[in-house]
Amino acid sequence: MKNWLRKNPHVRTIRVAAADLNGQARGKRIPTRFAEKVTTEGTRFPFSVLNLDIWGEDIDDSPLVFDSGDRDGVLRPTERGFLPMPWLETPSALLPIWMFHEDGRPYDGDPRHALRAVLDRFKARGLTPVCAVELEFFLIDDSGRNLQVPVSPRSGKRRKAAETLSIRALDQFDNFFTDLYDACEEMDIPADTAISEAGLGQFEINMMHSDDALRAADDAWLFKMLVKGLARRHGFAASFMAKPYEDYPGSGLHTHFSVLDQNGRNVFDNGGPEGTDLMKNAVAGCLAAMPGSALVFAPHLNSYDRLVPGNHAPTGVSWAYENRTSSIRIPSGSSAARRIEHRVSGGDVNPYLMLAAVLGAAITGIEDAATPPAPVTGNAYEANLPQIPATWEAAIDAFETDPLVARIFAPELIRNLVLTKRQEVHYMQELTPEERVIIYLDTV
Repeated sequence: MKNWLRKNPHVRTIRVAAADLNGQARGKRIPTRFAEKVTTEGTRFPFSVLNLDIWGEDIDDSPLVFDSGDRDGVLRPTERGFLPMPWLETPSALLPIWMFHEDGRPYDGDPRHALRAVLDRFKARGLTPVCAVELEFFLIDDSGRNLQVPVSPRSGKRRKAAETLSIRALDQFDNFFTDLYDACEEMDIPADTAISEAGLGQFEINMMHSDDALRAADDAWLFKMLVKGLARRHGFAASFMAKPYEDYPGSGLHTHFSVLDQNGRNVFDNGGPEGTDLMKNAVAGCLAAMPGSALVFAPHLNSYDRLVPGNHAPTGVSWAYENRTSSIRIPSGSSAARRIEHRVSGGDVNPYLMLAAVLGAAITGIEDAATPPAPVTGNAYEANLPQIPATWEAAIDAFETDPLVARIFAPELIRNLVLTKRQEVHYMQELTPEERVIIYLDTV
């Protein structure tokens, strides 16, 4: 880390930041000349900072605040090290950090530690998950009263139509995407294919598969930060909110994963299209934990506008082969690449909690040798299926009490997230729909 700063003497300021439960970056700005102290000693801020609501306010009844004296945690750099921040005018670097107790124990309320704990369960069985995420987002002109597609920098026109897999739509914003890929290269974010999606000004960028799920979550968290910041430099907004436009599909964050054994073999591969029993155990675990984990996959009020039947987002608990109407899809293709696609999450999730929920459910299914129901065929929206909670309030209640959630997440994290979301429910009820959009547009 010290060498990085020496090799980049043009960097003038440092940000140290951790992800809170909503995926918001919380931290400090530090002059470069004092950065070495952070790399060796870490920094400190209150445990409660990782448990703020979407407005950045304390949780009224949280035991982390007044009841405990608002004690500090110790935040240390993650293995990622320093990263450039190409969306800022001033040459700056970001140092991702995560939270520990004074005695060195990981803080259970830190979402990155939640994912690490799940990965420890895989490691104990000699297994390694390999993950990739697909991130959908909108480019938006939010300068007026109503959200709309930005004016094309090339044509000067505003095309108000869906542009599914349109090369023209990508070319209209070529400068933005060129800068975005250059920035991903600088930050070592493995951005792969870009496509235009079915929403107004909606796009998707896929990440390359990684056998380090913590790094995959880092990449998704950093990518969201980068896209939003870079869009502002180009004169418009970018948003990962689940459903900015009522009449068009929302944004998802689909996750693909397989699992390797100690010899590097994909344990989901049986040489054919159906996959192994171990894959089906993982599918069963994902299905069983899906209702209780809905709060992680749909964490905000706006999230539930996306989860409606027939709108390119799953609503029933199901799995299928090569079927995008189901919540779990087994893609076709080479058996060596046999994998599970988890399709429930919106673009507005915290990537650390999302991957912890998906992989935690999968390893629970493997540990229990669980058996899934029969895969669905045809239109899953028309099947008689168990349902994912359809409201924010129902998802909060399910997350708080589900025994499978309790096997994935620490009690402190469950308590903190439930308190956070109940406070947000209360205050969101006081806002107009327009005010809610303003909150979600830039935060999630």
